[in-house]
Amino acid sequence: AMMEESKLTRFQRRYLMDCVNRGDTLPLQCHPTSSKEPAPVFSPPVCQPSRLSAKPHLRPAKVCQAGDAYAREKFKPRARRDLEKEKQRLQNILATGKDVVEHKVKPMLVQTKEEEIPEPDRFEELVNEVQERKEFLAEMEALGQGKKYRRIVLTEISQKMREMEIIDKKRSEEMRELMTKDIPGGNKSDPCD
Repeated sequence: AMMEESKLTRFQRRYLMDCVNRGDTLPLQCHPTSSKEPAPVFSPPVCQPSRLSAKPHLRPAKVCQAGDAYAREKFKPRARRDLEKEKQRLQNILATGKDVVEHKVKPMLVQTKEEEIPEPDRFEELVNEVQERKEFLAEMEALGQGKKYRRIVLTEISQKMREMEIIDKKRSEEMRELMTKDIPGGNKSDPCD
């Protein structure tokens, strides 16, 4: 009824019906004789509202992911603080209540402390580790978990004991070498002994 009232040509009616059947949007202008748009006439530019289509134009996920929208910024580390200096500063504040900065004196003190502290003996470390494992096993047995840990702990203790034996053999060999160098006559055994 509207087409008849608007006095459209047969071509224009057919064109509009094809658009409706396809589900496309209706054109804003329908040219009277052909589907081709006429050549643009040079006229001053007129501000026209943007044409929005009825169908949403969504980009596929692959296109979105291919762009830079999902790219993270690379981590750029900043200059780090000297944690040792921070610790020393905090110790000074807690000890004296003042923030005293002594750059030259403290490194000297640290170096002398390192030289004075003897390196711990590996044999003593192993003795301590075996003792710790025995205590742990006793605690687990007191809690009723002894079966679960017994094999593991006994295996570790036997490994520590083996290492202690190796260290003991090396020490005894070193002692023999020192003793033979100090005694004149060296390795000669006395037939009277």
